[in-house]
Amino acid sequence: MAEDLGFDRDARGTMDYAEHNRTYAGFLGLVKYGSIGVVAILLGMLVGLIVGGGVIMSLLTVIVFAALAVVFLK
Repeated sequence: MAEDLGFDRDARGTMDYAEHNRTYAGFLGLVKYGSIGVVAILLGMLVGLIVGGGVIMSLLTVIVFAALAVVFLK
């Protein structure tokens, strides 16, 4: 229990703020575009399965919604 850990537990480390900001920006982008993708797929399923629009109409819905969402969120 009382062995030497090989480092100082009380020493303060330095934080790489540039890397932190880059990682956070990547996370936000993943959440934003992932949410767009999930909503686009759900809308495509709505049009294809519930409304009865068929496969082509549901694919067009996914593509149009995703494109519009990306344009509006830029």
